[in-house]
Amino acid sequence: MFSKGNELLEKWCEILDNSEYASNAVEIDVCHWISKATFDVIGLAGFDYHFNAIQNESDELFHAYKEMFEIAISQCDGIRTVIGIYIPLFNKIFPNKRIKTIGRCQEVIRRVAGRLIQQKKSRILEGEKTGTGYSGRDLLTLLIKSNLATDLPPDQRISDEDILHNINTFMFAGSDTTSLALTWTLLLLAKHPESQRRLRAELLGVVPSTAISRLTTDEIESLYNTLSNIPYLNNVVRESLRLIPPIHSSLRVATQDDEIPTSYPVHLRDGTISDQKFIRITKGSFVHVPVEAFNLDKEMWGEDAWDFNPDRWNNLPEAVSVLPGLFSNLLTFSAGPRADKEIYKANVVLTRPYVTGEFKDGSRCPLLVKRYTGQR
Repeated sequence: MFSKGNELLEKWCEILDNSEYASNAVEIDVCHWISKATFDVIGLAGFDYHFNAIQNESDELFHAYKEMFEIAISQCDGIRTVIGIYIPLFNKIFPNKRIKTIGRCQEVIRRVAGRLIQQKKSRILEGEKTGTGYSGRDLLTLLIKSNLATDLPPDQRISDEDILHNINTFMFAGSDTTSLALTWTLLLLAKHPESQRRLRAELLGVVPSTAISRLTTDEIESLYNTLSNIPYLNNVVRESLRLIPPIHSSLRVATQDDEIPTSYPVHLRDGTISDQKFIRITKGSFVHVPVEAFNLDKEMWGEDAWDFNPDRWNNLPEAVSVLPGLFSNLLTFSAGPRADKEIYKANVVLTRPYVTGEFKDGSRCPLLVKRYTGQR
């Protein structure tokens, strides 16, 4: 992760050096570049695969995943989509460009990622046979090792096809959400220079004197632990995830009849208000989880709930501190002095940034970037 962050830094410095305005701020689409970096990181963490997306975009597996991402967030024919859900054979008989692209990308993913699974499995089995073992720590290695464990009952083993599905889920669920979270954080810091200054000062205080590329494994682990525990960085990350969650809402399906408790009386369909403090749902009902609404609820977070205020995390309202959440009482894990263009968010599957008046150009977040010339 640190090496890819350093690689992205070097690429941005290269862009600055090659610009005719190198001495001033240069506009960089941070959304585009951070997306490349997160692809590289998750490729390595997921199955020890080098996309090298920061350097170039020639890898066919990278292209396949990116095209699938773009299709997922693009506008489509609603009627055709509904027909395809209820009559899957329709898309096979009458495929359009979108369906053909999905088929082509899936073929590449099955072929390349499938080959990676077989190669990884062979190395693990060879290591067991020779007694040397295989030391890979990526998700694919851990998943295959667990699946090959001798104490695992045969009926609990998963197929290579299911392993591929797990890797795809990891890629789709982790890549864009991570890159968007980082993009929104940079935009918020661009709009709030004082927060940017405070965070920079905190980070400069823990920057190692040795280059990242020369750190030992123990030193990298120590640096990671240090970064995980510096207070203002944690506050900025939590506040960014609260204010602009990458996934604005989620859908769940009830697997059984149930009653959902509520804090307030229930407004019924006929406009009346019931005194009951629960909502009765039946098996098969869709439940919409409004992540963004929860994170911006003024009754929970206070009157400044819509403001970027990292310091709120030093003293959370009691109503928030008792709420559940996988990370910091949040459901999220389910234009300023540095930005000369108006950026707005569009909830298209994920909460993506767009430049006002330039929606057709796709998701972008251009920010003015320049070198830091202060003291370390």
